[in-house]
Amino acid sequence: MPKLSLIDTSRPKGGETEKITINLGPVDLGQVDLLVEEGFYTNRTDLIRTAIRNLLAVHARVVTETVTRRAMVLGLQHFSRQELEAAQSAHEQLDIHVLGLASIAADVPPELAAATIASVVVLGAFHASPAVKAALAGRIR
Repeated sequence: MPKLSLIDTSRPKGGETEKITINLGPVDLGQVDLLVEEGFYTNRTDLIRTAIRNLLAVHARVVTETVTRRAMVLGLQHFSRQELEAAQSAHEQLDIHVLGLASIAADVPPELAAATIASVVVLGAFHASPAVKAALAGRIR
């Protein structure tokens, strides 16, 4: 399977983050607030982001081995209309396997996506138009 897209493993910039929601008990939340109040972190988000990055660093080897074993792209993979049209001309079906962010350009029609994308497995975020997501619904895992 040829790699058609630029892979960017840098951290997402400000507007390129995904929002998550967590529930904490009052004691845990109080401890977070205490550390923020004492100046260890600038805010709750800073503490949580730092904690997550530290845990990911602890498990980095496992992540790397798993990404390799599953033949996933690590980072950012974007598919343009031109790339998908080239795949269609070559009678190729793409399997998108990404740990990070996979995106399909906004100008890609649903018919082109359905004709060229066999499967989508994304651990992280998948950005595509609602119409493209609907066309690929049975292929997204």
